[in-house]
Amino acid sequence: MNSRQRRGVVLLVVSVICAVAAFVGVLAVVSDARSQVGPKVTAYELSADVPAYQALTAAKVHQVHIPKRWLPDTAVRELGQFQGKIAAVPLRKGSLLQSDMVAARPELKPGQMEIAIMIDAETGVAGKITPGAKVNIFATFQGRKDTDPDVSKIIVSGAQVIDVGEIKAFDKSENAQRLSAEGVPITFALDAADAQRVAYAESFAEHVRLALVAPGDTAAPSDSDRTYTLGSDTGTSGTGTGGRP
Repeated sequence: MNSRQRRGVVLLVVSVICAVAAFVGVLAVVSDARSQVGPKVTAYELSADVPAYQALTAAKVHQVHIPKRWLPDTAVRELGQFQGKIAAVPLRKGSLLQSDMVAARPELKPGQMEIAIMIDAETGVAGKITPGAKVNIFATFQGRKDTDPDVSKIIVSGAQVIDVGEIKAFDKSENAQRLSAEGVPITFALDAADAQRVAYAESFAEHVRLALVAPGDTAAPSDSDRTYTLGSDTGTSGTGTGGRP
């Protein structure tokens, strides 16, 4: 073996040693990364925007796999954790689903029943009334005689909304008095007496409207404020507290 061949052998051996060292180094880096990342677990990410208080279904999320050490403790790990629940806040596509983003649907209490009525989409809801909200229900009635005044009444105060349906077109032949072309079915949780009042108003009132009650406000309107006629109005115009229309 001449000197040139010996140099070639030496270079080959050095190359093999360097390659082995590089491979070992790569293995060490991968092993270290795996030890830092840890095992991956299943979580759920929103595949579409979900408005607040709307139902959250499996069709609106997809599975993702995230290292366990990087996953928040509140992250939803199983489908059952959000099935049958609603969004507690507006949820955005791509957000990691967490338990504090969802809430249970409002449920009936003992002695309550569900009753649904159609409310004008423009004058009665305006997109602000959602499941879990509390509302005062107003109904306006025409005087029975020409000499009788028209009257507006708060027929139910603090009614709990448990569901808000999709906007539908009114049948104008049956709803000639409606102010808007579309309505929304609103479902309430009411006791028997209030359910009867709502059913009566839907059948015989000229209009039924909802007024959203401020969160945490439990005070019911006084008896003197539950009925209004134009002739009995003693408010002062411009005060913002019951002035004449």
